Formats: sequence, C-alpha cells, structure tokens
Amino acid sequence: MAPSRRTKRVVASQPGFLNLKPSSGAAGLASVRRKRVNKNKKKNWNKHSDINDVTEFLEDVRHQERTVGGLLSEKSDDHLFFLDVGQPKKTEQKVAEPVDGKKRKGKAVRPLRIDLILQHDSLVPPPKDVLAYQQPNAKKLRRIAQKAEQLAAKGVVPRRQKQLLNRRPADKTAKKAVTEANNNPDREYYDIWGQESKDTADPWYLQQTGKKRIKRPEKLNKKPSVLPAVEVIAPGGSYNPDFFSHQALLQEAHEVEVKKQKEEDKIERQLAVNKEHIATEETILREQVEGLVEEENEEEAAPNEEEEGMAVGAITVAEKKTERQRKKERAYKVKEQLRQANRHQNDKRQQLFQLRSIKTSIKQEEQETMAKQKQRKANQEAQKAQPRRLGKLKFKAQDMEVQLSDELAGSLRQLKPEGSVLKDRFKSLQKRNLIEPRERAKFKRRLKLKYVEKRAFREIT
Repeated sequence: MAPSRRTKRVVASQPGFLNLKPSSGAAGLASVRRKRVNKNKKKNWNKHSDINDVTEFLEDVRHQERTVGGLLSEKSDDHLFFLDVGQPKKTEQKVAEPVDGKKRKGKAVRPLRIDLILQHDSLVPPPKDVLAYQQPNAKKLRRIAQKAEQLAAKGVVPRRQKQLLNRRPADKTAKKAVTEANNNPDREYYDIWGQESKDTADPWYLQQTGKKRIKRPEKLNKKPSVLPAVEVIAPGGSYNPDFFSHQALLQEAHEVEVKKQKEEDKIERQLAVNKEHIATEETILREQVEGLVEEENEEEAAPNEEEEGMAVGAITVAEKKTERQRKKERAYKVKEQLRQANRHQNDKRQQLFQLRSIKTSIKQEEQETMAKQKQRKANQEAQKAQPRRLGKLKFKAQDMEVQLSDELAGSLRQLKPEGSVLKDRFKSLQKRNLIEPRERAKFKRRLKLKYVEKRAFREIT
C-alpha cells in the first residue's frame, strides 16, 4: 500500500488534479494550534498523528476510479466532454415481437428496474485472483509445452500423438455380435486346438491395458542359411552315371582327400622333434661334468681392480661445459630449426607441381577402396552359405559317398545301400545352422558286469 499511496500523492500534487471532495475542516484545523508531542514512539505516533488528509485523498481517488474508471487528470478531453449537436432525429422504435408472431404497437423493450439496480456500476476492475492461475508443476509443464512447439515447428510429431493419429477409427455401423446359447445345436463348431483368431479390439486399448501380444521379431522370419533343406547329389553319384560325370565326382573326392592329407602332414611336421634338440652321449657327458673341472683362464678373465675403479670414476664424474660450448650448441639448434622450417616450406611448394600425381593417387585409392568393398560384400554373401560357429565344436562335413568304377552296379537289384538317411539329415541341420555341431555321448558303465552261470546252462555243459 505504501508505494501506491506515494504515487497517488505525487499525482495529487500535479496542477491538473481535480479534487472532487475538498476537505471542509481544513481552515479550522489550520487555526488550531497543534500540541507538541514526541512522536518517536509508536504509541504517540498513532495517537497524535493526523491522517485525515491522506484518508480524504485516498477516498477521492477511489471515487474517481469507480465513477470514471481512473484519475481525471489522466483522462483525455474526448473522454470527459462531448459535442452537443442538437436533438437527434426520431427513429423508428423497435417493437418486441410476441410469442404468437402477431405485431403489436407499443414502446420499445427496456431493461427492468431490478436489473438496473443489480447491475454493477463501478468501473474498477475486479481484483485478480492469483490462486486461480497457480498450477502444480507449472514451470515443468511450460517447458514441455515449449519443447513441443519447437518440435512441431520442425515437423516432428510426438510418439503419443502419432499413436493417436494411427489409431483405427471405430466402426460405428458395425453391430455387436449376439452371443449364442451354449445349448444351441445349430451353432458353429469351435476347435480349441485350431489357429487362434486375430484380435479385433482397438490396438491402442490393447497396448494400454497390457493385453497386446508381443510382436514377433523380423529376424526370426529369416532363414539362418541360404542352403536348401535337401541337397541333390551330383550326376556322378547315380547308380548308372555317365563316364565324364563320374570322373568329375572322383576328382572332387580326390581333392578332398588330398586336402585332408596335407592337414595331417602339417600337424606331424609341427609335432615332429628336431634332431639337433635330441641329446647325444657327448652332450650328456658335458652336462654331467659341468662345474667339476676348474677353469684355467680364471685369472685372465678377472678384470683389473684399477681399471674398474677408473671406469666407475668416469661414470660418476661429468665434464662441465664452458659458456662458449653452450653458445655454440644454442646456435646449432637455432640453425637446425631454421633448416627444418625451410625444408618444410619447400616441400609445400613442391606439392603444387605434384597435383597431377596426387590426384592420380587419390583416384587409385578410391578404386582400391571400392574393390575392397565389393570383395567384402562377396565374402559376406559367401559366408551366408557356410555353417557358423554355434558351439564349442566346429562343423565337419560328411564324407562323400563315392563308388569306384569297378564298384558300379549295372542295375538297381545289384545296388548296395550306402550311408544313413538319419545321419544325412542330422548333418544337414548342422550345416544350415539349425542345431550346433555335436558329438555322440560316450557311454561309460558305472558298475562292472557280473557274469553268472545259470543252472540250466550248467547242466548242459
């Protein structure tokens, strides 16, 4: 209240301020001699202080605010005065139309007296309710709204709004299915083991209620290998093959065996013992007499004590450089730095004349990079057809089933079965990365067998 009072006092001191309610007792109070009281205490100040002028001033200001809507000194002339141009022309008075629609003559509709009495005649605006504008977490909500406006200006739609836009509109025309009675013999047959029907509910509702099924990852829909489930054998593997196709199959089997033999030879070479590392009789005897025979040249091998002392002294004592030597070293360092800087500058200048060669080298590097990328992609495509490492064991391909030329049968009756279909399917699953490579479990008997001779067998023997 103190700042507002001070402001209104300043306004009242202006020459243009109009006082609507002048104080009546101002002359009388001026003639009365005031009593001198010590007002340095609150009690005397409240008792003997005259605040009638301040009260009248504030009341006058409030009166102006109620009637005019503000101080008269601040209002313009157009707001306070109007131009009298005479009596206005009579216009046709509007007549209220009755409910039945018939026009009746009479006076214009005026507001009721009770409504005029209850009408708010003060021009002072109602006080602002601060509590009505307060919100919990207003700063946080305002920051979120500003961030949403910035994203909307960039064209980014929030996730929740995107889900609302993607919601499937409800079919208002569809009617709810009427549930049939359980004892109706004409109802459709329902298979509880059959394929489950799709969800017909709103996906937004299913997601919010936690009833939506987990989406199957796309990775599970891809095959782990591009190899076919059943690989067709080469034409040379038939019971009555062509000569050339059979020879081609034999050549392929021969290459496989040669590769295996090379791997075995490599392992043998790595595990082979070097003959130089094998102990002989001479080396064994030398190791046995080691340290028993005294060395003849022991005195010659021992260093001289005086020479050793000089060497140690040379290490500990360091020569002190003169001022001339230090200046010479500094000049040499500066000269070396200038030489390196000039050389670096000359190299930069020489590069201007090497633009063609640099451009050619850059182009060559780009071609090599593209070739490496193509090779990398080709290797990746080739790896798709190869078995991956799924366990601790590596995949070992099955041995090729090949018959020699003298083992070929002339007809199906003479054909002998080879291999195993079960083993072939098992290897195919491993090759297509469906199961990991495994070894057959080794059977180990926990208890020893006990042989008992039966009585019936004993009677015969």
